[in-house]
Amino acid sequence: MAEKRDYYEVLGVAKGATEADLKKAYRNLAKKYHPDVNPGDKDAEAKFKEINEAYEVLSDPEKRAKYDQYGHAAFDPSMGGGGSGFGGGFGGFDFGDIFSSVFGGGFGGGFGGGGGGRRSRAVDGDDLLARVSLDFEESFKGAKKDISYRRVEECPDCHGSGAKKGTDVETCSQCHGTGQVMTQQRTPFGVMQSATTCPSCRGRGKTIKDPCTNCSGKGYVRVAKKLAVDIPAGIADGNRIVLRGKGDAGRGGGQDGDLVIEVSVKRHPLFERQGDHVYCEVPITFTEATLGAEIEIPTLEGKQTYEIPEGTQYGTTFTLRGKGMPNVNTKRRGDLVFSVVIEVPKNLSEEQKRELREFAASCGESNNAKKTSFLKKFFGKK
Repeated sequence: MAEKRDYYEVLGVAKGATEADLKKAYRNLAKKYHPDVNPGDKDAEAKFKEINEAYEVLSDPEKRAKYDQYGHAAFDPSMGGGGSGFGGGFGGFDFGDIFSSVFGGGFGGGFGGGGGGRRSRAVDGDDLLARVSLDFEESFKGAKKDISYRRVEECPDCHGSGAKKGTDVETCSQCHGTGQVMTQQRTPFGVMQSATTCPSCRGRGKTIKDPCTNCSGKGYVRVAKKLAVDIPAGIADGNRIVLRGKGDAGRGGGQDGDLVIEVSVKRHPLFERQGDHVYCEVPITFTEATLGAEIEIPTLEGKQTYEIPEGTQYGTTFTLRGKGMPNVNTKRRGDLVFSVVIEVPKNLSEEQKRELREFAASCGESNNAKKTSFLKKFFGKK
């Protein structure tokens, strides 16, 4: 028989892990290796059993203390004790609890099973994710978007009890509603008494003889929802909006989860956003660059005229203050930065070429300082 792995190693946590760390690690691993997610996968089933075994010990302060001191020997039947309840099935674990903590109640997708209520305790609802796509202009101005999603809500027929109308949920006769039964285990350190999940109600504390037909006894159903959401001006690609309490419903007094909306912004043919600043290129003619000109600049609010000076070079950048994106928090706006691209004329006539050559000759070297410096530096020309 293979040697048991260290429980901390199984969950991937340090020995000093907090209760929250343990719970988070367990939730992630249980979701990954759950048999309903991996039907017919024996390796996943074995890992799922191992994960539950480790969590059952480490989540119990008393068992964890014994494990930290004696290791697996504290629960080894071969050492004269009665074991810890592991070995058959999945260690007596409450699958209802697993569905609740991992899948938000086991609704949809075939998770979970009907037939029982559960003992009263607070379970927070899961957060849900929705996505919305915006045009570049919508991210600048803000928009109102309809969001469609599905969330878990209390069953309207049984009001969360799981029992069919006109019937009652009954207290489990074996555990008397506690969801646990006491067992005695003989160990090398004496007889220890511990609480284990009730096998009759699987830890729910309640039994349902006639389950609700609308929710199949789960008490909760997944329903389609639609919300009109205000998208603030200035929101950027990848930003998220959190709507508190719009996720899956909590149970037993637990809080409702949140709806997280992830924003995707489409690319613009002219503008590129960096932070709150917006950048673009503006083509100008050779003559405009040489003599200077009043040109039209595209902005997010329409066209605007701008005076560029004579002798403007290719790639020169200019800034329009406060013409960029609004900051989603402060509402202050970034800048619009544009760079000029000088368009060189093509298909000139012979007369135009002659006039340009005469123009170049008349300019001399004084108007080509960069070229003169380049030739001198790399080719030694004077």
